[in-house]
Amino acid sequence: MHITFHGAARNVTGSKHIVQLNGGTTILLDCGMFQGLGEKTEDMNEHFGFNPQKVDYMILSHAHIDHCGLIPKLVAEGFDGTIFCTAPTMELARILLMDSAKIQQQDTDYINTKRKKRNQELLTALYTEEQAIDALRLFKIVAYNEEVEVTPRIKFILTDAGHVIGSAAVHLSILEEGKQTQITFSGDVGRYSDLLLRSPQKFPQADYILLESTYGDSLHKDLGPIEDALHEIIHQTCVVKRGKVIIPAFSVGRTQELLYALNALELRGILPDVNYYVDSPLSDKATQVIKDHPEVYNQEVKEVMKIDDDPFAFKNLRFIQSTEESIALNEDTRPSVIISSSGMAEAGRVRHHIRNNINNDKNTILIVGYCEPNSLGGHLMRGDKVVYIFGDEYEVKAEVCSIKSMSAHGDYEDLLHFLNCQNPNEVKKIFLVHGEYETQQKFADTLKENGFNEIAIPYQHERVDLM
Repeated sequence: MHITFHGAARNVTGSKHIVQLNGGTTILLDCGMFQGLGEKTEDMNEHFGFNPQKVDYMILSHAHIDHCGLIPKLVAEGFDGTIFCTAPTMELARILLMDSAKIQQQDTDYINTKRKKRNQELLTALYTEEQAIDALRLFKIVAYNEEVEVTPRIKFILTDAGHVIGSAAVHLSILEEGKQTQITFSGDVGRYSDLLLRSPQKFPQADYILLESTYGDSLHKDLGPIEDALHEIIHQTCVVKRGKVIIPAFSVGRTQELLYALNALELRGILPDVNYYVDSPLSDKATQVIKDHPEVYNQEVKEVMKIDDDPFAFKNLRFIQSTEESIALNEDTRPSVIISSSGMAEAGRVRHHIRNNINNDKNTILIVGYCEPNSLGGHLMRGDKVVYIFGDEYEVKAEVCSIKSMSAHGDYEDLLHFLNCQNPNEVKKIFLVHGEYETQQKFADTLKENGFNEIAIPYQHERVDLM
């Protein structure tokens, strides 16, 4: 048996890991899209590094695009097995993948208008809406903690990872040559103090663990209350300077956390009286999915719902649907808050909002989560004075702020908490995935200090044989 790491290997996005038995049976864990890697991104998304026709089964940890975004391409290139996931993950993946296909085509068309004028070769979108629909037919719902027999020799369960609604850690139990091997894939691990969701669940003892490490060198807890930080930024920008706050936010998870925090400000009677827009049809649909699954909420949210039956709605909030309405926001000079995807500002409507507001020092661009260093969001967080949007150069005059504590990824204390249920002496090896290499090296030292002796940081397409 061996594992190969075809994504999120010494970088954060593109989660793809293959477990292959000696007899040839092949299981793919996630099939995510690479994001924010600059000029390399397109090529890395074009080439899997493995043959999709040789994959027998797939298990999806959750519906974020960097974990599910290449599933339609996988199916288009020959995969026809079952894709296992939780019910909320399937619901979210449906709207995310359809939206991804649409955004890719829109962005490709927009870029091609410029490439055509320059006599450059035209680009092609990774997949179509029709191919996304074909992929969704292969999904099969699995409940948390339900043992699934894939084959007589392969079983698995999913446990709640607390990252986004429906997110799961995957726990494989594989019988090969008379020996039982337990492999855990963490997916993305949430926080034990999440604004909305339950904490990650305990899981069975594992022999091998594929562990995310996005914030393996960071602590979130000392960064101050999210509500107060939001209030300060909105007040200074919209009330004092009469400008706009542009917030790149992932449609699943981060947008709902923002709405919940803004609603909390209204309940406290201190929400600034300006217009609030969620400019993402996908976010509207994702918010409805989350409303349909109150069982995932933590106790604090349940207490809020005793006095407010919709913790994601407040005065002056409007969801934008059409492209025409989105364009109109850029022509409206009134102070406002615009929440729009994507979270790294790499695609979607938010790039247009940043482009139209970046030259005005009255405005603020607020980053509320992780951004790949080479993404537009990453360049802004780094303090670049000039950035490129749709191939054109823009001077950064708007203020750039961040609220790091809004990350849905656990920090290193959360990750250690996640591992508390494990006997380090029985874990043969931990593979660190989904993190920047320097961060992973620091986190590897932390894990060793906590009794986990064998830590590996696999590189892209590396194969590791399991003993």
